[in-house]
Amino acid sequence: MLYLYFILLIAAVAVGYVWFTRKIWFYRDPDHSKTPQESEVLRSPVYGVVAYVKRIESGVVVSDKKGEEIRISEITKEDWPREYAEGDGWLIGIAMTALDVHYQYAPLPCTVVSIRHHSTGRNLPMFDLWEYIRITWLRQAVQLWAKKYIVENERQTFWLASDRVKLALVLIADKFVDKITTFVSEREEVPGGGKLSFIARGSQVDVVVCGHPGLEPLVSVGQAVHGPLTPIARLGPPGA
Repeated sequence: MLYLYFILLIAAVAVGYVWFTRKIWFYRDPDHSKTPQESEVLRSPVYGVVAYVKRIESGVVVSDKKGEEIRISEITKEDWPREYAEGDGWLIGIAMTALDVHYQYAPLPCTVVSIRHHSTGRNLPMFDLWEYIRITWLRQAVQLWAKKYIVENERQTFWLASDRVKLALVLIADKFVDKITTFVSEREEVPGGGKLSFIARGSQVDVVVCGHPGLEPLVSVGQAVHGPLTPIARLGPPGA
């Protein structure tokens, strides 16, 4: 009988944990109204853990190992708009976990140029069980670069522009994502730290900056970022 009570207790804790994370924890909404409105600093568009920081050369992410090259257009799922330069730059991927706030934010004061949604037949999981434990509970770096979900899963791309830079935010859905709720529309001006969207479960956000090789990343793989509270990159001088 004691064994049965133990099993019921474990089941109750598991159900309570799932209910709490999905109904309360995911919906935390920190105040970012005092976010500095800097034109030369990119702030994290999401709470999470940095999954990769990759150099882009001629629109292609430089591989760490043979066979790991990916064109940026495979991540955004469309060719870059004419006003964007697909050249050299940086790609910063940030994974969201069950411990993180699930809103997405503007990385700097900008205009929403366009919003594009790309559907797919099925979404692949981002992590296996051990990777999920490591990145979520141990907050350790996990090798996610070049996994199939990066180019195959459903995604929504925000094309953003400021007076200093043009960039893309790519929201990549995990296997169990229900939907992405969007709070802004095209041609809308958004302050730095302004809310763009919400994902109810785990996902990933890629920050793509091309045509701006002077950008200096300020984060490293495995680092926890706290939305607009964390600067992730600094723009170089104009023309750099």
